[in-house]
Amino acid sequence: MDDIDRSLVTILRHDGRRSISDIALALGLSRATVRARIARMERDGDIIGYTVMLRADAGAMPVRGLTLVEVEGRRTAQVIDALAGFPEVGAVHTTNGRWDLVAEISAQSLTDLDGVLRRLRLIPGITGSETSLLLATPRSTRARL
Repeated sequence: MDDIDRSLVTILRHDGRRSISDIALALGLSRATVRARIARMERDGDIIGYTVMLRADAGAMPVRGLTLVEVEGRRTAQVIDALAGFPEVGAVHTTNGRWDLVAEISAQSLTDLDGVLRRLRLIPGITGSETSLLLATPRSTRARL
């Protein structure tokens, strides 16, 4: 999967019913290119299906964490754009103090999370990171959908 595929997956995760035309416009690609990429990812098993997500299913990725990110100089916007291409990144927040960004990440397993963190650390402009796993959420006032 390249950066375009990751961006495409991110769009589909947020709205699996979004039209090919809208996705193509958002990515700056032709409809045929988007259609072909989706077909390839389905054929290769990267996309295994589409489903309805109910509120109770919103936490489908069992391994969750918060990654604190240090950004070099004035590259924050570039790093945020790069993180937007990760389907495992649910949200990115700017912050103050030692860290510049906080990324909410999720994965199917610790091994998958390790892979996400390895890819994240390769983003140009990231000079440091620290991740804490979320073990449980005893209370939340935020709707997941």
